Amino acid sequence: MANTKSAIKRMKQSEKRRLRNQSVKSRSRTYVKRARVAIAEKPAEAEADVRRAASELDIAARKGVIHPNNAARRKSRLMKAYNAAQNSTA
Repeated sequence: MANTKSAIKRMKQSEKRRLRNQSVKSRSRTYVKRARVAIAEKPAEAEADVRRAASELDIAARKGVIHPNNAARRKSRLMKAYNAAQNSTA
């Protein structure tokens, strides 16, 4: 447990940030999952879901919840799956 005033303050701050970041992280995960499901089930109609997921990842990166490279990597993988699904149906 924290021994100093500054350590106690830091613990309070980190807990507040964790709770604030939790919702942003959860939202981005949810939209990425929706996009993956849409790609698997109906690739022709998945574009809106993929765009929303990419937007949510950008928001999480902008807020510092995830690293920008992490967001870019996830978006890249999502787009790769989307494009592969588009090419297989066409």
